[in-house]
Amino acid sequence: MPLKTSVYIATSLDGFIARESGELDWLMVATSSSDDHGYAAYMATVDTLVMGRNTFEKVLTFGEWPYPHKRVVVLSTTLGVADVPPELGKGVEVHPGPLADLVEYLRDTGAKSLYLDGGQVIQSFLREGRLDELTITRIPVLLGSGIPLFGALAKDVTLQHMRSTTFESGFVQSTYRVLK
Repeated sequence: MPLKTSVYIATSLDGFIARESGELDWLMVATSSSDDHGYAAYMATVDTLVMGRNTFEKVLTFGEWPYPHKRVVVLSTTLGVADVPPELGKGVEVHPGPLADLVEYLRDTGAKSLYLDGGQVIQSFLREGRLDELTITRIPVLLGSGIPLFGALAKDVTLQHMRSTTFESGFVQSTYRVLK
């Protein structure tokens, strides 16, 4: 069975996932809705999160670890096991890459469905043709600059629109399949 790789991420309307400083303040105040916009249902479909070092370090600032029951693999050449807070236990692993080795390792160790998080990780999987599905929730705010979700690509990536949902919060969520 092939390993499924997917993204579930929010962007500003102009395509940024964070401010240039990495701050997410615009996202944290985007709505007072208690609607999770499908996040819990999505999380129930994945067994492993793969995130980059920057995303991992940002998540650590949120307070309580949000993924206590998921396997988390941090893709980093600069982070070591000693950099993972001990209270996270064996639920967090660090892998130096490259991407092909990571995917093989995850497949060999039982992963079936990956949630990719962090701009660089998402861009790497997309560039190497290893991304299957994107769910992007557009937040109705323009930042003007920041960290873009997508970077330069060597060739076009064709997507198939699967569905879009609008929410009372003004968010618009679209899911796309990456055509190989």
